[in-house]
Amino acid sequence: MLESMEKRILVVEDQPDIAELIAMHLRDLGHRVDCVHDGPAGYEAARSQRYDLILLDVMLPGRDGLDIVRALRMDRITTPVLMLTARSTEIDRVLGLELGADDYLTKPFSIPELQARVKAMLRRVEMHAPASSGAAAERIEAGGLLIDCASREARLDGRPIPLTAREFDLLVHFARNPGRAFTRMQLLDAVWGTTFEGYEHNVNTHINRLRAKIEADPANPRYVLTVRGVGYRFTDER
Repeated sequence: MLESMEKRILVVEDQPDIAELIAMHLRDLGHRVDCVHDGPAGYEAARSQRYDLILLDVMLPGRDGLDIVRALRMDRITTPVLMLTARSTEIDRVLGLELGADDYLTKPFSIPELQARVKAMLRRVEMHAPASSGAAAERIEAGGLLIDCASREARLDGRPIPLTAREFDLLVHFARNPGRAFTRMQLLDAVWGTTFEGYEHNVNTHINRLRAKIEADPANPRYVLTVRGVGYRFTDER
């Protein structure tokens, strides 16, 4: 089982009792967990060490979580980030996703929900990782877009595109299925590992971010196309 494979997780939470509670339950899943309790230490740990997942509180002393995730993405660090936030307004959640977070969890949350969300995120990382020499060598081309599945890099007309882990997984899923229309729920299931309807706006947000990075004119996309009444499809241009 994928969940039984040990992963390394960083928890950045300013309340030590909450951080240790989270860490304890993630260790129960068989993972290694490091905890830090302020923004600068969290950024330094995420930047200098390799983690499979980062749980990042929004409200941190020294440097807030939104600034940290923005800086990590500017540094081209694509480690999946699960934001932990006490803020319940949709604009705050969307802002985190726009800056490069992969998902969010609003406090207070239940331990089973936390564990389920972590399992889903790690499962997606495993499923999109190269599993064989054939998969590792996979390169997908569409027009001026080149996707290298081994290095998890994408280029547009030879220029590197700075994608988050979730954006890259979404792009690969589209590119492996050119011309096929997907509903938002189908994309949630395939890329996020969930079918919870409340997260459909995550798809819209990530589509907008992806288009902003790969389309010359995001309002008139060439690659990720809208299918009215259905969802989205990837161009079949080759």
